[in-house]
Amino acid sequence: MLSDHLRRYGPSPVALTWGSSMPLVDAVEAAGLSGRGGAGFPTAQKLRAVTAHRGRTVVVINAMESEPASRKDQFLLAVAPHLVLDGAVLAAAAVGAGTVHVCLPRTRTVQYRQLSVALEERRRARLDPVRLCLHALPHAYVSSESTSLVRWLNGGPARPQGSPPPTHERGVARRPTLVLNAETLAHLALIARRGPEWFRRAGTPDEPGTALMTVSGAVAAPGVLEVAFGTPLATALERAGGLTEPLGAVLLGGFAGTWLPAESVHTPLARRDLAPLGATPGAGVLVALPRSACGLGETARILAFLAAHGARQCGPCRFGLPAVAEDAAVLAAGQGDLRLLSRLRHRVGLLPGRGACRHPDGAARLAASALRTFADDVDRHLSHGPCPAARRPPRIPVPPAVPPEAWR
Repeated sequence: MLSDHLRRYGPSPVALTWGSSMPLVDAVEAAGLSGRGGAGFPTAQKLRAVTAHRGRTVVVINAMESEPASRKDQFLLAVAPHLVLDGAVLAAAAVGAGTVHVCLPRTRTVQYRQLSVALEERRRARLDPVRLCLHALPHAYVSSESTSLVRWLNGGPARPQGSPPPTHERGVARRPTLVLNAETLAHLALIARRGPEWFRRAGTPDEPGTALMTVSGAVAAPGVLEVAFGTPLATALERAGGLTEPLGAVLLGGFAGTWLPAESVHTPLARRDLAPLGATPGAGVLVALPRSACGLGETARILAFLAAHGARQCGPCRFGLPAVAEDAAVLAAGQGDLRLLSRLRHRVGLLPGRGACRHPDGAARLAASALRTFADDVDRHLSHGPCPAARRPPRIPVPPAVPPEAWR
């Protein structure tokens, strides 16, 4: 409820900042806030990129969270919806926007109703000097990409728009558009209330603050945790109740993330430390895969899902991803040979940088990391057929590998 929110966080900071954009942007820059949607782009740079262009601007809340292994934005909107909405209205003040679009997947009807109630509370309280519009979009993996939201809001399909100009130049209704993830906006609202120095008390000098992480897999208490940057991955697993089985590997970042061997769990959650491993925090997902599971089988199922959810607007999604997924399935079944492995490596190498969006890049990152981390399993599958773990039930929940029902 709005009254509970105001009691916990204090009066809305919107009235204090409306019409004075530089203090907020400067505060966000001093705090070092980066995006929590996956790419980790500096938020202050996004704000300034939009304000650099003339005309009325637009703000979009990206609460699609199409990553199947993530629950952080859903959790945040369930427990603190007004914090996200505060951040969006503050961002609108900073960039001179008159409208905020809130984008949710239409499959989450309960979340839609809850947010509708929150928006109505704010309207009755006359809290916001901007218009907030709630939208329910098709739920496809690539529909959470920022240009997909803009394209849908402009009357098109919820598919990525790869051609220029970029969204911050011409987005919704051809206006400069700021698209920010729900968690990023919640942090922005807290910075406006408590200041950049408070925000920097957690995290590292290079990567300040905290992030919400969805921890699942072979842990006793899976769920969403708030983790300071710089925290070892092993600590996050311990805070999720600890391991229930011996660890084989971890998946960091989600379905477009990176498989890391078990010994990597002592690595801090920080881009500088993860970069040598070819990993990033990504969508804030950490999955503990037990040693008893087949990493190749889990990867093949994820790749099949990613292939089915490609926008199919360019060659990598139409041909490359399905081919990689098919090869990965054959390898996981223990029916491949060295020629198949060579072909799979070649195809994975062709995917990055060739698509209209980054969807093929994420799938390639996942596949390449699986071939590295599960190299011993690859050899066994090629030499002796499928491992015993390949015949056991899967450990990572993966949605059916079927194309989205609708894009509009």
